[in-house]
Amino acid sequence: MRKLVLFAHISLDGFAGDINNGLGFLSYDEELQQFADELVKTVGAPLYGKNTYHLMEGYWPAVLSDPNARKHSLEHAQWVQDIPKVVFSTTLTSADWNNTTLIKDNIEEEINKLKEQPGKDLVIFGSPGLAKSLMKLGLIDEYKLTLHPVILGKGISLFDGNAQMSNLKLLESKTLGSGVVTLHYTKR
Repeated sequence: MRKLVLFAHISLDGFAGDINNGLGFLSYDEELQQFADELVKTVGAPLYGKNTYHLMEGYWPAVLSDPNARKHSLEHAQWVQDIPKVVFSTTLTSADWNNTTLIKDNIEEEINKLKEQPGKDLVIFGSPGLAKSLMKLGLIDEYKLTLHPVILGKGISLFDGNAQMSNLKLLESKTLGSGVVTLHYTKR
């Protein structure tokens, strides 16, 4: 059975984006890129909320036709283009990006169907709104977080008072040279 994994970059005070949903606070370097590349190898299908889906759909296909794109970006753009993607939204009427499925309702039932399919894990990339909804339903099996050495004070919260209590077990942690701490938790 596949696991549902949340992968998110967060500030020390738990924000997944600044007040404008920006990620300029990330300490992104080659070491963090290697961490993300290893995570991508475990993905059978990325899961997105509407906003993250629109950001990804608007960015990665253009990279494929950019003659100045770096090799790594081109490889990732091709991966994102080809892999089956799932977007969750009650307001979207269609999801037309290549190989994308739109789920509008019956979220718990649909997630469980996806988990029962063979293959690599289902991974939520960012998407704090979707992540909070799935936490509330108790559907997330693992958390892979990168904790960045910055306090934002305000922004887009990843965790709030609506999440279901979940006791977690630390599977792995690593401190990167930039001060970022990678954390990998599973439900007990």
